[in-house]
Amino acid sequence: MNAIRTILLILICSTLALAASSCRKQQNDNAKIVIAVIPKGTTHEYWKSVHAGAMKAAQELGVEILWKGPLKEDDRDAQISIVEDIITRSVKGIVLAPLDDIALRTPVADAKRAGIPVVVIDSDLKSDDYISFVATDNYLGGQMAARHMIALLKGTGKIVVLRCHEGSASTTKREQGFLDEIASAKGIEVVSSNQYSGATVETAYRASENLLAPYKTGPGTLRIDGIFCPNESSTFGMLRALQDGGFVGRVRFVGFDSSTKLAEALEKGEIDALILQNPFFMGYTGVKTVVANIKGETVERKIDTGVTLVSKANMNEPAIRELLQPDLSRWLQ
Repeated sequence: MNAIRTILLILICSTLALAASSCRKQQNDNAKIVIAVIPKGTTHEYWKSVHAGAMKAAQELGVEILWKGPLKEDDRDAQISIVEDIITRSVKGIVLAPLDDIALRTPVADAKRAGIPVVVIDSDLKSDDYISFVATDNYLGGQMAARHMIALLKGTGKIVVLRCHEGSASTTKREQGFLDEIASAKGIEVVSSNQYSGATVETAYRASENLLAPYKTGPGTLRIDGIFCPNESSTFGMLRALQDGGFVGRVRFVGFDSSTKLAEALEKGEIDALILQNPFFMGYTGVKTVVANIKGETVERKIDTGVTLVSKANMNEPAIRELLQPDLSRWLQ
């Protein structure tokens, strides 16, 4: 009798264990994959487009996005802390736009050791620990800006470059592409290329005023013929300085990236051209790529998301308009 009770007890325990295991498996099967997307900053329009693209990919793939980044694009410590915190959570992959090409190497290496694949977007990292790099050809973007400037100035004149900030691989490549290409025009002289805008519109505005001050020759006049800025905040900061000084339309101005205000300035002729990336597609492709890797699929080591020069002449073409002023409301509630 005792033997029968023992056998029955074993059978009951085995059944309960199998049921619990099956329940856990079903819960795991139904649980969404969580992908952390970590931008350089969270205030610029550019990053809102990246966020929207990531959300579109998440909806298509049935995964969940954890969106978290520093407020400003020069806060290396904050971004490092965010990556380190994310590693301790139940995320299956990370999509990262490193705001410093060296400082973020260690946290990316830590993620790799933890078995979390990392896709780098927007700006390169001096590391082999990520699985794919999804970005614009930034050097080409700088070259395109320079070619347009050469055409605008008919190969002669004095120009200035307002750089972004040190450690940003994407903007550094744009600046270098611009300077290398502009050197082919022997009649164009770069009179300043060592000033930095900082990470915000306000710091860019102050830097722009300081940069322009030595070249003012009177009300609304400057001793320079052209200006290049390599990202959204530096372009907008410079635009404000030109507007306040009465210089718009009196100097050729080529910028990078877009926002509602920059699109308006382009239409008014206050900006001659903007070099546009495709941040929506970048966020979308970054999430798609890391999820493909998680599922065991082969992914490309480098994915080019394209670059386009937009001027007043082509800004109303449907494809260009979508790049210039994308409707993000569907994806960002």
